[in-house]
Amino acid sequence: MDFCFDQLGYLHWFRDLDLGLGFLHCLVLSHDLGSALDFHFGFLHYEQMSHDLGSADVVLRGYAGWKSRQGLQILPKIFPIDAIIQPSLVIVYFGGNDSIEPQKLGLSPHVPLNEYIDNMRKIGLHITSLSETTRVIFLSCPPIRSSPYDREKNRANETRRIYSDACIKMCNEMNFKVVDMFNAIQMHEDWANVCFTDGLHFSAEASEIVAKSILNAIYEANWEPSLHYEDLPVEFQDVTF
Repeated sequence: MDFCFDQLGYLHWFRDLDLGLGFLHCLVLSHDLGSALDFHFGFLHYEQMSHDLGSADVVLRGYAGWKSRQGLQILPKIFPIDAIIQPSLVIVYFGGNDSIEPQKLGLSPHVPLNEYIDNMRKIGLHITSLSETTRVIFLSCPPIRSSPYDREKNRANETRRIYSDACIKMCNEMNFKVVDMFNAIQMHEDWANVCFTDGLHFSAEASEIVAKSILNAIYEANWEPSLHYEDLPVEFQDVTF
């Protein structure tokens, strides 16, 4: 199994059917390096995935500060329609930077809500057009812990809730699978104190919530072929020790 973590807002995995290899190739792209690491440590901390990651190759690279606007621009380069091998699953994770409130000087990474939703819809449509078996899961905008730093950077939690709700609404309308990350994180009893390392980026506890939420979404999706880890083929299972 190969895991590759990157920074645009997607997690995708696919089997190389042409070569007959039963491996799972994962690529995590999120809106900043911290989010990429969140996926990494989330899966490593989640006991149910630990044995699957024993043979994983993890690669990290990133594009800090990216948002749905940039993701949409480079999408055809990451997932070309004419690629021989297409992903089985893409997880789209934008909203944290898009939802930053606009500033008077225009220097904010803010993306207006209507454009954000339109970008996310177009991303989902492109991904699901790659092949008949390419699936997509969206992660809605997560919460933050309010602090003076957040207010200075215009990272209002209420704005994130609005972006999260709008993303979920769009996914339901388009029949895209979606995980409500805004409320999933806040279900932890002491989420504001234990789910962040700095009020913005996820701690190990929050990263585990992300991992569990993704796996639960895959399990509940009932896709054919199944993408649940228990149903995936094992690479080189005929090798003896």
